[in-house]
Amino acid sequence: MTAPSPWHLYLLECRNGSWYAGITNDLDARFAAHAAGRGAKYTRGNPPVRILASRSYPDRASASRAEWQLKRQPRARKLAWLQAAGSTLEIRAGGLDDPRVVALLQTHLDAMALHSPPESIRALDLSGLRAPGVSFWGAWRGDALAGCGALKDLGDGHGELKSMRTDAAHLRQGVAAALLAHLMATARAQGWQRLSLETGTAAAFAPAHALYARHGFTPCGPFGDYIDDPFSTFMTRSLDD
Repeated sequence: MTAPSPWHLYLLECRNGSWYAGITNDLDARFAAHAAGRGAKYTRGNPPVRILASRSYPDRASASRAEWQLKRQPRARKLAWLQAAGSTLEIRAGGLDDPRVVALLQTHLDAMALHSPPESIRALDLSGLRAPGVSFWGAWRGDALAGCGALKDLGDGHGELKSMRTDAAHLRQGVAAALLAHLMATARAQGWQRLSLETGTAAAFAPAHALYARHGFTPCGPFGDYIDDPFSTFMTRSLDD
């Protein structure tokens, strides 16, 4: 018998600086819906930029009761109230010298090697992430590194998404969706008009394909210096919408 999915109470920071609270049994999908303007009337006009905090509950009823309690708190106390059982997800630039970052990036490279031959692996190592035109971010919950991601400037208003990875202990907690939303917002702020990515084709990459599709990415051909490769999936989206 399959165990029921937990429900999550979450608190979003919106683009205008306001906060929005809600409940869901799929945090990644719900964040993506809010970011795409399909989540709630309020977030259609004030899209979220990140998940400030979330807390899991065994069922919808208990999550709803907690949501009611959270919404009764003044703004100054909302985050502290929710953090009592969890930690804020904070996305910070840099950190490539941190051993926790180094370890997660090595895990990422090792995972790529499990599903693609060496000549088809385009993931960046530390030296690649330190190259000009590449910017790196880590997603942190307190002292724990929950995930990472990077942007590479391809020129002419075109950027590439790189090094997207969620630590195994933080899967299914909205980390990848929050990182992706942050990177897309950063790309727009830098004036880029398009964001593209290359990922694998094996079944292990299916969750990544689904995440990118939920955020508006569609299949495309090779871009930049890439060439056709049976082990590569290419996706892209405009940042003008």
